[in-house]
Amino acid sequence: MEFNAADDLDLSADLVSLTAALIDIPSESFDEQRIADAVERALSLQSHLGVTRVGNTIVARTNLGRAERIVIGGHLDTVPANSNLPHTVRDERLYGLGACDMLGGVAVSLHLAAALIEPVYDVTYLFYECEEVAGEFNGLAKLADSHPELLEGDFAILMEPSNARVEAGCQGSLRIEVTTTGERAHSARSWMGINAIHNSAEILERLARYQAREVEIDGLVYREGLNAVGIRGGVAGNVIPDECTVTINYRYAPSRSAEEAIAHVTEVFAGFDVAVDDNAPGALPGLSDPSVARFIEILGEAPHPKFGWTDVARFSSLGIPAINFGPGDPSLAHTKDEFVPIAELHRCEAALRSWLCGQ
Repeated sequence: MEFNAADDLDLSADLVSLTAALIDIPSESFDEQRIADAVERALSLQSHLGVTRVGNTIVARTNLGRAERIVIGGHLDTVPANSNLPHTVRDERLYGLGACDMLGGVAVSLHLAAALIEPVYDVTYLFYECEEVAGEFNGLAKLADSHPELLEGDFAILMEPSNARVEAGCQGSLRIEVTTTGERAHSARSWMGINAIHNSAEILERLARYQAREVEIDGLVYREGLNAVGIRGGVAGNVIPDECTVTINYRYAPSRSAEEAIAHVTEVFAGFDVAVDDNAPGALPGLSDPSVARFIEILGEAPHPKFGWTDVARFSSLGIPAINFGPGDPSLAHTKDEFVPIAELHRCEAALRSWLCGQ
């Protein structure tokens, strides 16, 4: 694909204009080449940065010989459009696909990458592909496997939407399938069969009775959840079904391991066939880490727990302490009317600029 000149990004432009330009480049998961081309081209014009591309993931690094290296990361992809392109601006908010999750954060990172020639830390700016889809496609995971040296750092900041405040750690996410079986029969002679969909009622009853935990870690309270997110069954309009599967998502506190999460849901659904479809352990908040504590102190406000799974967990698995800090309300992610408050774009940029410059 040839570069589209219309996608030229001016990294010195104001943050609203830069975010708007990013939004208007379609970047649905698996279709990030166009935005990756634009990001790579813009960063390659910055003589103080070394730029590496792996697939549709772009890494830009300073190499000043500083004692510490900070990684600032964000994903380039969005979920599918929902009549929310191109961008619009109203009421001091920037609306559009990915404005909140997380092109606003990407814009802040790009702006800083161009502006900060000699920060007090060495900085790795990371813009990666395929975060919104299955983990096997995640650009950060692929980079960790193929070029782990590009992810080396002492502290990482993931620009996930967090209302421009620190959200520490993240929940684990386990997806399972619980299946009931029966025996097929003609629906006109239903008594001759066993209806697997009817048999799934007990699964739903257990979910309705389930009391989710609230778990306090480092003074932060993580709320767990166990919920059906899908159900499938049925053969034809005149057949008693012989199988029904309920897909269930378990969001668990980061103090619980992946193995403990599996053991817990297996116990909850004892007597049923339970199959694990996906399991991503969370990340502890790590508030005692000196880098995390220093950043929180500079912001001057208490951290909050992260409800949901983010790539903070991937950094944690690499032994790199990490936090979520980005503009936008995470509850607006993936919604038709998602937006990023313009004030939060500026707040995140100012906080990171001050910190990276040692002020």
